[in-house]
Amino acid sequence: MTDGRSWQGNWKVRLYERVRARGFDSLTAFADARPAIPLTYLAEELGKDDIAGVQVLRGLLAEAEQRKRVTRFVRDVLVRLLSQNLPNGWPTVMDDETRFQVGKTLGSWSAYIPDSYDERADQVMAALRATPPPPGWRPLGPDDELLRALLPDEEA
Repeated sequence: MTDGRSWQGNWKVRLYERVRARGFDSLTAFADARPAIPLTYLAEELGKDDIAGVQVLRGLLAEAEQRKRVTRFVRDVLVRLLSQNLPNGWPTVMDDETRFQVGKTLGSWSAYIPDSYDERADQVMAALRATPPPPGWRPLGPDDELLRALLPDEEA
């Protein structure tokens, strides 16, 4: 968590300087080398005091839009949130606590992705409620078979 310094100066330049200093030509390449790592952890790696998770999120979305890979970005954000909020994978038992964690994860995901994906996100959430993944399911990246079935790539 930053104290506001992350928004001082040109944060986009700072973000990309840090990515390049680590040998990556894009934020997406940096993130892809760290699959299923929460966005806040990526931000901490790039600058604990002056890079925020939301800045990483915004940068990844901008690159996904440029590359016409937004659906993959949407899956990637879900993977990172599942890893953060359900570190042991999909719950075996859906009690009040685990239902809350799943709801929090899916709600956050829905809020973080582009509005144009609202309907698809609703469909994914309904599908996961109707037919939950196997207990312990923990996607390791945006190309997870189940996630690709729920959110296939559609970009041209």
